[in-house]
Amino acid sequence: MPFKKLLISSLLFTSLICSGQVTIKSSKTQDGIPYATISFGNGQGVFADDEGVFIFTEKLYPDVDTLFVTSLGYKNVIVPTSELSDTILMDEEVSQLNEVVLVADNRKFSEETLKPYLDDDYYHCWLPTIESEIAVFFRNPDADLKKLSTVHFPITLESKDWEKRKRKNAEKKPFSTLFKVKFYENNNGLPGQVLTYENIVFRATEKNGDVHNLDVSEYNITFPENGFFVSLQVLGYTDAQGKLLPNKKYKEIKSKNGIVKIPTNFRPLLPFTSEIPEHRTYIKRVFINGNNWVQFRKGNIESGLFSAGLNNYGIGISYKVYNDE
Repeated sequence: MPFKKLLISSLLFTSLICSGQVTIKSSKTQDGIPYATISFGNGQGVFADDEGVFIFTEKLYPDVDTLFVTSLGYKNVIVPTSELSDTILMDEEVSQLNEVVLVADNRKFSEETLKPYLDDDYYHCWLPTIESEIAVFFRNPDADLKKLSTVHFPITLESKDWEKRKRKNAEKKPFSTLFKVKFYENNNGLPGQVLTYENIVFRATEKNGDVHNLDVSEYNITFPENGFFVSLQVLGYTDAQGKLLPNKKYKEIKSKNGIVKIPTNFRPLLPFTSEIPEHRTYIKRVFINGNNWVQFRKGNIESGLFSAGLNNYGIGISYKVYNDE
């Protein structure tokens, strides 16, 4: 190879390593795997964007020696940072999903809606952070065949002027945030096997109003006999085009005892309600605490919401109930 070409290749390689850009791809198709989870095993982590790209450098994460990469429908991958290249390949996992129930388009049905619980009080809200996933349980009231059509996610809009926060027409603080949605079977009262391997994401902004209506009819999700869970997980802020921006999970604050890491909160806030008597909401710390689900109730976790009797995130759903043929 001529010296000039060798020099150019070397410079390109050096530039790539310095930028820290890594792409997660399917080993079968070589396509990027969108929104994969990259956890560091010590309470930190990031998400890949819609093309499977994330940023990782030794300067950003000097104490990290291993990456744990996960994504729905793929086998987990463990990568020592000393061996990290510009590409991580993931193998597809044999599907363990239950058999899909197909519903004829011409079948008669009625539409039912469980409305979301809205609240514009800042103090009645959960502040989403990257390390948390929040899930809400929905019972199956009877044996009729039901297909989920829309999920209604309530959000709280904050006023730019704190003094005007209770006015409906007050100008709202801007945000552009990407969320991931999952659906789980009920496994003895906890979220279990996923109901679909599809990557379901949506972008929320202050212009959407106080509820985001997500159409999920294309995923053909029918109600399991013993109910199901809908979960929401913040991926981070986006640019004006909806592209996921690199986010650091923690804010680092200097104190007399050294650097303290505080979880970064993302807008919008998620309103909780006291109007649901049972505890239907569950929380999972994606990167810490063994990645296990716990019921959102006093004694399991600490939250100021309990003092106001706010036990549940008030997701709503709309669904079709099919008549017997």
